[in-house]
Amino acid sequence: MADLKQLARRIFHETLAAIDIPATMWRKLWRDGLVLHCGDEIVLDLRAFDRICVIAIGKAAHGMIEGLAPVIPSNLNIDGVVSAPTRPATVLDGLRYFIGGHPIPNRESWQAAEAVLACLKTCDEKTLVFFLLSGGGSALVELPLDKKQTLEDVQQLYSALVTCGASIADIGKVRRHLSAVKGGRLAAAAGAATKITLAVSDVPAKQEGALASGPTLPDPTTVADVHQVLMQYDLRAQLPAAVSQSIDDGRMIETPKAGDPAFKNAHFSLLLGMDDLFHPAHHAAEAKGCITCCDNTTDDWPVEKATAFLLAQLEELRATHLGQRVALIADGEVSSPVTGDGIGGRNSAFVLACVPRIAGRRVAVLSAGTDGIDGNSPAAGAVADGETLQRAMAMGMGPDEYFQRSDAYNFFVRLDDAITTGPTGNNLRDFRILLAEP
Repeated sequence: MADLKQLARRIFHETLAAIDIPATMWRKLWRDGLVLHCGDEIVLDLRAFDRICVIAIGKAAHGMIEGLAPVIPSNLNIDGVVSAPTRPATVLDGLRYFIGGHPIPNRESWQAAEAVLACLKTCDEKTLVFFLLSGGGSALVELPLDKKQTLEDVQQLYSALVTCGASIADIGKVRRHLSAVKGGRLAAAAGAATKITLAVSDVPAKQEGALASGPTLPDPTTVADVHQVLMQYDLRAQLPAAVSQSIDDGRMIETPKAGDPAFKNAHFSLLLGMDDLFHPAHHAAEAKGCITCCDNTTDDWPVEKATAFLLAQLEELRATHLGQRVALIADGEVSSPVTGDGIGGRNSAFVLACVPRIAGRRVAVLSAGTDGIDGNSPAAGAVADGETLQRAMAMGMGPDEYFQRSDAYNFFVRLDDAITTGPTGNNLRDFRILLAEP
């Protein structure tokens, strides 16, 4: 069964290798003389502008800058801000670079937000603004709307949000209404400028407003939604006093909505999304002789429910194709509230939840983040097979104990089954590979 685990690893790495962000930018963004094309929908005459402002936020920021740079005419002035979790291999003149924190904002996240707002404040109708957004952007650029809140207040808020088990959609509702740079507020800050948002999405299809908490899109959520989320996840007791005071005093004002003048000259284009993850994964699995099916049903499901559902789907797939190796590819984030002080994330937690269920079976399960990061661990995720439980018990490790203390990384690293890639420079979605042999 070690071969099945290795097969899952190869499918994962081949899928990552097929996601080329600069190349995707060059396919979807091109220039014919001084006429800029973005897909089939956006056509702009660059002679109408004397300045280009670039705001790149997220884990794929450096790759997106690399893809954008060749399209910009040399006669146009470029300035802007880049915030990513890693340093760039090369820098573009005119841009200020920050190494923001993720999943908790750091001092440079705060400084990046201040720099973004200062840059956008100088934009006018002769400015073309490129917003390059990718996953992780919420934490990498952050500044509270209420100036009485400190960085420590924001960090405590984020810590409560990312560990409570809420979906990214619900977390975003809170972030947008407490932030000066989310929920359409960057579009408003750019005033009369023409704005193009290009997105590498790690959020569910048709929910692109959740990407980086929707800094350039109309926000369909309301202050009332925030109160509902805080109540549903019992978050009020975990909020810092300054944030609670801001909410109680009515300083949590409404975000810009559809029809706001901020969106008059605003365009949005999705560069990479769910299909751009499924297609290479499906191809890689089929190239290795697997009958392959893709499924995104379990997005935002509790980890235990997602585990049971996907393993049942895998068994159904195997029963339908008797005598053949099968693969089930799934994407999206599962919900795994932090219940202990261990090291891990939702991907390794998903695989750990599978370990007792697949014991003794010719099955392998891999779950990993395409960004190379899983929770507070140094790994992207983990892989297990039907022998994992026996190997773990022989080492005195019970999966339930490790699961309860949110310590999945340490469970798998002792088995040499943690998947470590380092930051990958992209961030589509978490993705899971489930394999079964006859």
